Amino acid sequence: MKTLNRTHTKTELARAICFELPDNAPEWIELLPPGQKIAGRDGRSWINPDPVAVIAATQALGLDLPIDYEHATEFRAPKGEEAPAAAWIDHKSLRVSESGAIEGRVEWTERGLNSVASREYRYISPVFLYTKGDYRVVRLDSVGLTNKPNLHLKALNQQHHEDEPMLIAAAILQALGLSDSATEADVVSAINQQRQDLASARNSQQPPSLDKYVPREDYNQALARAANAEQQLQAKSKADLDAEIDRELDAALDAGKITPATLDYHKAQCRAEGGLQRFKEFVAAAPSVTASLGLDKKPGDKPNVLTEEEKAACRLLGQSEEEFLKAKGAN
Repeated sequence: MKTLNRTHTKTELARAICFELPDNAPEWIELLPPGQKIAGRDGRSWINPDPVAVIAATQALGLDLPIDYEHATEFRAPKGEEAPAAAWIDHKSLRVSESGAIEGRVEWTERGLNSVASREYRYISPVFLYTKGDYRVVRLDSVGLTNKPNLHLKALNQQHHEDEPMLIAAAILQALGLSDSATEADVVSAINQQRQDLASARNSQQPPSLDKYVPREDYNQALARAANAEQQLQAKSKADLDAEIDRELDAALDAGKITPATLDYHKAQCRAEGGLQRFKEFVAAAPSVTASLGLDKKPGDKPNVLTEEEKAACRLLGQSEEEFLKAKGAN
């Protein structure tokens, strides 16, 4: 279960949505803006993927939301200090606007109405609960009148609506690189010049040089051929290595340096990195194992060493061992 994180300090207070109020205190106000992402001036951000669920969770408490002064409900009330309401938001009237924003109907107190109408307070700032892991908005908790809005939202105050065309005009002049004293004719001329420059840039575009680019299909085929060639080279290298290993093992067997019982062991060692070279060095330095054990004799070979019985016979007959061997070989 995700942990709900409720803010209780100034640095943690979820002043997520703050916008200007009109001259006369409105009956309906926007509490959460449209869109899934809610970004604040302080660098924090939250997500609101399901406004309907937020409304349902808020209404489930069965309490109207207070609009207080500077979040007194969150800061002053817990210390037993006064936290008067400037207005109340009917929890049953919460709705999602056509733009996707969460709105609420407000019932202002006399003091709250005067505070807004006289511009003593011009912004609101909801407090909401959100999940600690992904900062998803869960439900609304209260709203505070404030003069320090957190979010970059379009102003609702009439004065700012009147100023807005001037701000837009200034932004256009800056984008076009014109001074504040530019006339309407200057603006039109600058726009037309940009359109001409764009058309010229499009007409001057040249097709790419074929010596620097190749069709995608040819490129893919070249990659496939290179991969096949590499696989074939690896297969040939492995076959050549296996053939050389077999030759070295056969030579070592013939020389009696290894026995047939150890053949598989030496083959596995030769296939390891640098193993064949180490085997060659071993064979060059190793004595003949089969000769020392008498395993190199083949059927029909004449013996060159007398047994103890034959040596005793030599002594009885007065023969030397060499004479006995010659006589034995002649037979």
